[in-house]
Amino acid sequence: MADHLLEVRNLSVEFHTAVGVVKAVRDMSYHLDRGETLAILGESGSGKSVSSSAIMNLIDMPPGRISSGQILLDGVDLLTMPLSQRREINGRKIAMIFQDPLSHLNPVYTVGWQIREALTTHGTDSAKAQAEALRLLGRVGIPDPGHALDKYPHEFSGGQRQRVAMSRAIIRHPKAFLFDETLSNLDARLREQMRAEIKKLHADLKATSIYVTHDQVEAMTMADKIVVLNAGNIEQVGSPMELYNRPRNLFVAGFIGSPRMNLIEGVEARKRDVATIGIRPEHMAVSVTDGLWKGTVGVAEHLGSDTFCHVHTETAGTLTIRTAGDTMLKHGDTIYLTPDERRMHRFNTEGLAV
Repeated sequence: MADHLLEVRNLSVEFHTAVGVVKAVRDMSYHLDRGETLAILGESGSGKSVSSSAIMNLIDMPPGRISSGQILLDGVDLLTMPLSQRREINGRKIAMIFQDPLSHLNPVYTVGWQIREALTTHGTDSAKAQAEALRLLGRVGIPDPGHALDKYPHEFSGGQRQRVAMSRAIIRHPKAFLFDETLSNLDARLREQMRAEIKKLHADLKATSIYVTHDQVEAMTMADKIVVLNAGNIEQVGSPMELYNRPRNLFVAGFIGSPRMNLIEGVEARKRDVATIGIRPEHMAVSVTDGLWKGTVGVAEHLGSDTFCHVHTETAGTLTIRTAGDTMLKHGDTIYLTPDERRMHRFNTEGLAV
């Protein structure tokens, strides 16, 4: 058995357009271990959806093509096979759950029929298929599964459709699940609920998953390991806390964390013999009497458990600080900030951590 369930080696994907060849993914390498959740994180245009489509062999057709690299599933390079064979293998081994759950669900059949059909196709008799369909819908949190079996996909809410799509994916007993921006269409409260449910289900199934998202909160809370993409390139691969505590460059430093890290150039960086220093909002002491940087509070955002203050300083520019939710700081207050030098990040002229 291969060490990794999935391994992407030096993958490059290009698209032919009216203005020339566009390199959507460049020399990408990462691996997914059994039982692991890996997040592919990036903004729009970063290459995250292209890379996931390449894994599922949905990309190798005009105008796009995989120009180089390997995609190994259980140690076998899929790119050495004909496209139809690659897709057949992927269809059996990786269950993809899309942003729009209706992509999985046929609108003209009831949910019960679609789940039972997926089971009976693989030899399960109708009575057992009915019982298994009920069990699966209950497992993914569908209320009143018996009644839900007779409903059509459009009769479910967005969150319930995602649950139904997950139940159909579970039926196949795949080696891995691929969630492609699965929660993007849901409101904030439901996204939070679904994150917890997917994580619990993942633990119960001892599943292996790839989670493609533009949302760093989803990546940080869902994944064991994160691949950070930017303009088709991998900027860093690591655990959520590795990325947070040890960003390897300015892009990761500014991308991971909410509010983002304060990045400071000029005299304060030159004092430390670097091009840029970074300090997170929670890594500064606040005083009304003395400190390293004198500043004036601009906007104070009171969020309940935390308050974020935007502070204008003379030598360090405008900084964001994280303070207690019940802070009395307000617009116009004069305060002093002292960064924790042990938690400070330093970057050279190339933007790399030093």
